[in-house]
Amino acid sequence: MLIDSHCHIDDSRYDADREAIIQRARDAGVGHFVTIGCDLETSRAAVALAQKHPFISATVGVHPHEVKHIKDTWYDELRALAKSKGVVAYGEIGLDYHYDHSPREVQRARFREQVQLARELCLPIIIHTREAQEDTIKILKEEKAGAVGGVFHCFSGDTWLAKDALDLGFYLSFAGVITFQNATMLRDIAKTVPLDRILVETDSPYLTPVPYRGKRNEPAYVRHVAEKLAELHSLSPQQVEDATTQNTKRLFRIE
Repeated sequence: MLIDSHCHIDDSRYDADREAIIQRARDAGVGHFVTIGCDLETSRAAVALAQKHPFISATVGVHPHEVKHIKDTWYDELRALAKSKGVVAYGEIGLDYHYDHSPREVQRARFREQVQLARELCLPIIIHTREAQEDTIKILKEEKAGAVGGVFHCFSGDTWLAKDALDLGFYLSFAGVITFQNATMLRDIAKTVPLDRILVETDSPYLTPVPYRGKRNEPAYVRHVAEKLAELHSLSPQQVEDATTQNTKRLFRIE
């Protein structure tokens, strides 16, 4: 089976057909999903989905876009949610200097706090980083994030970020971007990443892979990411499927 290691099944764009898209993915061979918290509300929704479906795992955390909204009570609530059945990681958290929806100094402070909370909870970390490579790596090193490990989700950085992430003991997760015509550099990097350190994801409903680009993404399409990685590594799709499934199970301690 395949595992979609990062999707947002709680998103309102699935409100009309959520159970149908879950079933389509299952029919397409996606045996497990990890649905991601991005703030307190979506973390609650992710946990609710994990408690409803045994083949869905959840994460909790606050995305860098949303950290300006963190209130005094949020960390206590996230700490409690993180102990719920089905929660396998803390995130997605990190830094985003492209949009700067939250001030950079706030992003850095909240990123440190959340890495510390992930370490307290002994949960691997899901990293979002965009145009913030140096600060992301610096904070992860200073906060000893390697103690719990994690994954750089939807990896789209350069060769140096890939090396730094791997050196920290993190995994790299690839999404539909690697199927885009203009993603030549990313495909070149993906070829160099050891197969035992790769995950696959959709980041649904975003980043829809070719041949469905322009439509709403959904977990069933994770197969196109795995097939592109198989092509890049000169392996069979089954080999990539087996490897990425085992990697995801190992990182998130999924039975």
